[in-house]
Amino acid sequence: MIHELTGYADRLSVAPGGAIAFKVSTDFERYGADIVRLIHGDENGPGFKEERVAELGEFPGEKQIARAGSYGCVPHHDVLCPAGSFTLCAWVFPTAAPKGSGQGLVSKRRGASGYALGVGPDGDLTFWLGDGVRDVSVGTGLPLECRRWTRVAAVFDAARQEVRLLQAAVDRAPGPALVRPVDLSVLENDVPLLIAATGASGEPDGHFNGKIERPTLVGRALTDAEIGQLFAAPDPGSARLDLVAAWDFSVGIGTMILCDSGPHALHGTLVNAPTRAVTGHGWAGSEHHFRHAPAEYGAIHFHDDDLEDAAWKTSVTWQLPAAQRSGVYALRLTAADASDRIPFVVRPGSEKASVLLLLPTMTYLAYADESLRGLPEYRAFFQKRPMEANDLDLYLAAHPEFGLSIYDKHSDGSGVCHSSFLRPIPNMRPDYRQWQFGTPRHLAADLYLIDWLEAQGIDYHVITDHDLHHEGMSLLDPYDVVLSGTHPEYWTGAMRTGLEAYLQCGGSHMYLGGNGYYWVTSVSSERPHLIEVRRGNAGGRAWTSAPGELHHSTTGELGGLWRHRGLPPNQLVGIGFRAMGYDSVSPGYRRLPGSFDPRAAFIFEGVSDTETIGDFGLVLGGAAGDEVDSLSDDLPTPRDVIHLATATGHGDTYSPPIEEHGDVSGLSRREQWQKIRADMVYFETGHGGAVFSVGSISWCGSLSHNNYDNNVSRITGNVLRKLGGLPPGDRRPDASTTERG
Repeated sequence: MIHELTGYADRLSVAPGGAIAFKVSTDFERYGADIVRLIHGDENGPGFKEERVAELGEFPGEKQIARAGSYGCVPHHDVLCPAGSFTLCAWVFPTAAPKGSGQGLVSKRRGASGYALGVGPDGDLTFWLGDGVRDVSVGTGLPLECRRWTRVAAVFDAARQEVRLLQAAVDRAPGPALVRPVDLSVLENDVPLLIAATGASGEPDGHFNGKIERPTLVGRALTDAEIGQLFAAPDPGSARLDLVAAWDFSVGIGTMILCDSGPHALHGTLVNAPTRAVTGHGWAGSEHHFRHAPAEYGAIHFHDDDLEDAAWKTSVTWQLPAAQRSGVYALRLTAADASDRIPFVVRPGSEKASVLLLLPTMTYLAYADESLRGLPEYRAFFQKRPMEANDLDLYLAAHPEFGLSIYDKHSDGSGVCHSSFLRPIPNMRPDYRQWQFGTPRHLAADLYLIDWLEAQGIDYHVITDHDLHHEGMSLLDPYDVVLSGTHPEYWTGAMRTGLEAYLQCGGSHMYLGGNGYYWVTSVSSERPHLIEVRRGNAGGRAWTSAPGELHHSTTGELGGLWRHRGLPPNQLVGIGFRAMGYDSVSPGYRRLPGSFDPRAAFIFEGVSDTETIGDFGLVLGGAAGDEVDSLSDDLPTPRDVIHLATATGHGDTYSPPIEEHGDVSGLSRREQWQKIRADMVYFETGHGGAVFSVGSISWCGSLSHNNYDNNVSRITGNVLRKLGGLPPGDRRPDASTTERG
């Protein structure tokens, strides 16, 4: 039997003196919990390292459930249970075949009472009605067409005791209504009205996959002509047809609010973050921003596998001491032979340091809970490298209710554009090894840098991308140098503004990774746990945004690559994404004439003129691999960039990203392949600061080689001590004190 022991925190970072709450699910009767400071996640090299900080005790176990599937919820109101006849109408755009007993479109049903308009198990428009005693379902027998806008309507005529159903694709004239006799009395209950789900079982289920637009409830039985008038009206209220409620999804885009334009203002909320800012039935293709033509963006795309918040109860809380040291921590859970570590960051308190590590939590969320769906394709392409799922991957695959990463597609084939940290994230653990590589990546790889800082005795503080996004340059300003993580790929506009302002005021930055500052990312102002990414039509992407759906619902900004917004990473750190590969690395960096420039002489102190740099390491065997960056002749780059070193010879499985191909000719492809390299650069900002960039995700995996005595470690230390104003050999007395796990 495989036992469950997992959870998540209510935030990614917490300040000294604050509190952090953890939500835990387990089938053990009891479990232990303590707080550890994370230092090194890889069992190789120096080995797994953590330091116990606080013993929290033993807690009773409880199994908690995550419920995936997005829907709208409108609180009960008496007018939603018409005493007699009524009509339901909506535009629908199904994107997947129905599952189980069907999918809900508009439902106010519990058991055998109420009503629900939806998609039956055979894919046809179906109307369920019940008065608490009798339960009736009527279907058209005509399956709704997938990915085609369709007008649907259901009429309950209490006087005639009959039901009428109409469905007609947007480009077809309505056919005759289906009429069926019924024998029902009042259809009433006190449950909420759901959109894109049913509630007959007591919990929202029967989630609809697809878009819904303008669901409308009218308080009498409309004729076919009146239904046509309602669909043709620019808004349901203008049809003057005894309107009860009309939910206008073009209002409140970017929020979780459902706005009712009807006379009773029956507003609702969205659950589990369905996709907004999507094209509706009337999108003409002439406007591509929802703010310029809101009437053409009156739809919401719902999915049965959306998850915004697992909504678990708090199980454990830690009240931090006022003097708690800044760093990367975890709640460690233990029971029998099972364990889990839920990571979080302790932000800086009143203590001082000159070095700040910016942990790339936006990127962690982008990859959070990435499924194994791409494993067969990776195995086929990278045949030289075995790619196997580890236990954390397999556990995640067994729990699809935990949601998806933005590298996945929904069950209906559409791209996942939201990711949340309010759910278990098994692949955000200190000991996680990514199945593509068999080596640590993201948080686990960033611990290589934490371990090195500890081994060098350098005082440092840690903040998250989310901290920088919400608070800006003021968080960076006290520090002489800001370090990146190994893969700061996803950046918001606020983060970029904060770092640029810091550099303009004389701060320094060490970019110690690859493929950074690449994808435009946004964060909802009302839901800070949720990020949004639109893939656009370029870049190395797992899916492509649909036409007209390139702008973020949360901010309205154009999604895709920062490069295509005129803000490439090259402009910020001198280099930009050049290539990716997963089965090898370069034989190492070689020094270039620029490395002998007097301005850069300090970087190579202790490194000979001819030695190879980084032909060793814990990630793929070297310091220049995975995803690599280089200088560009075509993109804006700061003046006086010094090209220090370059790493080439990555192998034939490395390929440039799509945006590097100007055309499809063989010549262009050959030219791009010849440019594959990782470049090390340095430049002074002109404001008293400087930027040092290494252009490789795997760089930090080489820091601990030979007990930290190697040229990657030496170069990194030379730069950090210079930019951070640190004296050589500055060490804390307790720098090597750790508990090995």
